[in-house]
Amino acid sequence: MSVTILALALAAANPPAPAPAAPPDSARTAPEADPELAARTLSAGRTEQALATLEQASAADPRDAAVLINLGIAYARMGDETRARDAFRQALACEEVVELETADGLATDSRRLARKALKMLERGEFRAAAASAEQLTLRDR
Repeated sequence: MSVTILALALAAANPPAPAPAAPPDSARTAPEADPELAARTLSAGRTEQALATLEQASAADPRDAAVLINLGIAYARMGDETRARDAFRQALACEEVVELETADGLATDSRRLARKALKMLERGEFRAAAASAEQLTLRDR
């Protein structure tokens, strides 16, 4: 199983890569429940919109490691480090380890990605990325 998620090394230092092509309409669920769409929404910097989608997807399947990792990223970007940490730990504890494809095209397993996210959170890298993005947004106005 390969799920596209937001690359983690990413939020801190690298600009997001272009989003992969959307799955065919027949394979898509409703947009508000599509975790792949949330990855693209996160990549585009629309964290609040992504958060709503991810919370709904997580409620539907609380053991989806990809959704939990993206949910953690969204919480971290919103400044809610406690909920971000919980989401990353839940992803780490998922019984099923899945191979994930990050936005920069690298493949890795969900546990490795969850551990990396926790380390980034501890180092404050999500805060730095959010502050940087906010400054860019303010200059663009």
